[in-house]
Amino acid sequence: MNLPERESAVRRMLERTPPQVPADLYADVVRRGGRMLRRRTAARRLMWLLLFAAAVAFIVWATMARPWVEPPSDTTPPLTGW
Repeated sequence: MNLPERESAVRRMLERTPPQVPADLYADVVRRGGRMLRRRTAARRLMWLLLFAAAVAFIVWATMARPWVEPPSDTTPPLTGW
């Protein structure tokens, strides 16, 4: 199919009247869309809550464990120069 044939086919499709949409379809779409938005909002809130809980848990662990502090030595250093 060459370019003029494609253009004429597209023009014919665009000039036709669109098919009729069932009347009850709008109500179903609105119901499903609302449900999707509620689920997405709940998932987003849950993710923020988990992120906050993980941050608090990390801060509590870091203040208790102090991973940046060097642990005390278990042995004494050798005595030299006596």
